[in-house]
Amino acid sequence: MRIAMISEHASPLAVLGGEDAGGQNTHVAELSAALAAAGHDVRVYTRLDAVDLPVTVHTADGYQVVHVPAGPAEPVAKDDLLPYMPAFSDWLADRWRAGDWQPEVVHAHFWMSGLAGLAAARRSGVPVVQTYHALGTVKRRHQGAQDTSPPGRIDHERELGRSVDRVVAQCQDEVAELVRLGVPRSRMTVVPSGVNLSTFGPLGPAADSDGGRARILTVGRLVERKGFQDVIRAVAAVPDAECVVVGGPPAGLLETDPYALRLRALARSLGIADRVRLVGAVPREEMARWYRSADVLVAAPWYEPFGLTPLEAMACGVPVVATAVGGLTDTVVHGRTGDLVPAREPAALGAAIRGLLGDRIRRFAYATAALERARTHYSWATAAERLGELYGEVATVGRPTRVVA
Repeated sequence: MRIAMISEHASPLAVLGGEDAGGQNTHVAELSAALAAAGHDVRVYTRLDAVDLPVTVHTADGYQVVHVPAGPAEPVAKDDLLPYMPAFSDWLADRWRAGDWQPEVVHAHFWMSGLAGLAAARRSGVPVVQTYHALGTVKRRHQGAQDTSPPGRIDHERELGRSVDRVVAQCQDEVAELVRLGVPRSRMTVVPSGVNLSTFGPLGPAADSDGGRARILTVGRLVERKGFQDVIRAVAAVPDAECVVVGGPPAGLLETDPYALRLRALARSLGIADRVRLVGAVPREEMARWYRSADVLVAAPWYEPFGLTPLEAMACGVPVVATAVGGLTDTVVHGRTGDLVPAREPAALGAAIRGLLGDRIRRFAYATAALERARTHYSWATAAERLGELYGEVATVGRPTRVVA
């Protein structure tokens, strides 16, 4: 099939670790590669954010990335992109109408992509599938007045869920949230993100360790909701263990990154500065080395739509201690592949880490089960197969989409 992926702010070509570059970029890149490997013709449409970018990039993984001129050709925070979505949509519609390539299905990633993709697709009757990746209701609940989402986001998300041909949820927690939002359960299909089993596996080199200390690894963008401060507070209650934080800006810029400075100040105040190491951004192809070096992967977000890093660690045979939020309650099986604890409770997090590091037999059992679960349930090939069937279904039905109010 000819598949148009719309990912307005999250380019699959982006370097991971920035404020708006993380799980969605990886998801779109890996899914597009898996669909291309399955024989589909995939083009990813993302916003042009630099003047020197070519219109089209042919990737080594068999799909194309098309840069859409919408707004200034420079980085713009995703929460400021809404005014440029009409231009994004118009460009798509004009290109599909005038060119020799028109999609058979549009898959929009994030709500603003949904607005642009639906408006363009309805002009030619192409069906639309929507993946939210994050929901405004959840963000508002956890961030309150600090939520920088554009006004009307939640209303747009509700209407999108009622207008597109199918909503692809990534976990059961998201299904429940969407039902509360007013999206009919009958319009949803659950297809979780996958993990690249060629890149992430238990065999291969590991990053150097620090003097034989147990290694607690935590990975993600350096933003407050990822819970890194809670991890550092928990580490203070785990003697003789080091904490390695991977993510954020490149190592050379950590000295000026405000959140990195806060994390280091916290470690100093707790007397564990010598046991907390911030690595900065790491190329994706090197991440498996860091996972393999860890005794436990800790993921402590306050909320998490899905969470790829625990899954990558599991694929490397690493047990996980995580907060019981969002997609983590699906991927991490408590008492089998890892332990789940309440969010924002460093004492509970520290107790879980300490207990797991002190029990080698349980840690080995978790690691073995984690690897098996990642391989059995979360390959990208499986996700691509399920979505390919879904695309064929909505394309066959051919139900016209409705206008988003």
